[in-house]
Amino acid sequence: MMKIEIKQWALSDAKELTSLCNAVDRRFLSDRLPYPYTEKDAEEWLKMVTDNYTITGIYRAIVYDGKLIGSISVEKKDDDAEIGYMLLNEYSNKGIGTEAVRQVCSIAFKVLSLEQITANVFQPNIASIRVLLKNGFKYKSAIPNAVIKDGNVYDLLIYVLTEEHHHRTNRHRRNVSRCTKS
Repeated sequence: MMKIEIKQWALSDAKELTSLCNAVDRRFLSDRLPYPYTEKDAEEWLKMVTDNYTITGIYRAIVYDGKLIGSISVEKKDDDAEIGYMLLNEYSNKGIGTEAVRQVCSIAFKVLSLEQITANVFQPNIASIRVLLKNGFKYKSAIPNAVIKDGNVYDLLIYVLTEEHHHRTNRHRRNVSRCTKS
């Protein structure tokens, strides 16, 4: 059984965060993440995260069997909140991203008192879309040709998860789990 944890970031995670940000596949990540990512970048971000935890969002490291393999956050944006995550490629398609999204959404709805969480996904990022759908996110709309990344033009797809739908999805998941264990 895989052991997935989303742990709070600590200032001492700067070296691991630097390695993660330089190793992760950036094709579908926002350009706001600098490259190369320096230890100074990591220290500044970790300070912001620790100073603003639960004020501006929920920020967590994704840990699998004791190894830091990704990052996930739900950040407040005006009247909304936006989820973002990244995972090292070798840990993709193992259910880790799906479980990390489930965990962080549960925390965010509870701690940040949100009504909904939004996800913005570049159109060809099928793996991320699958993670969102498995967690009960619903397609809302698309902004055509909204993103230019590495010379490619992508539509930006917007998905939304309401608190009510999140709780229903988790109840259904627990019921299915109980049925398959019998």
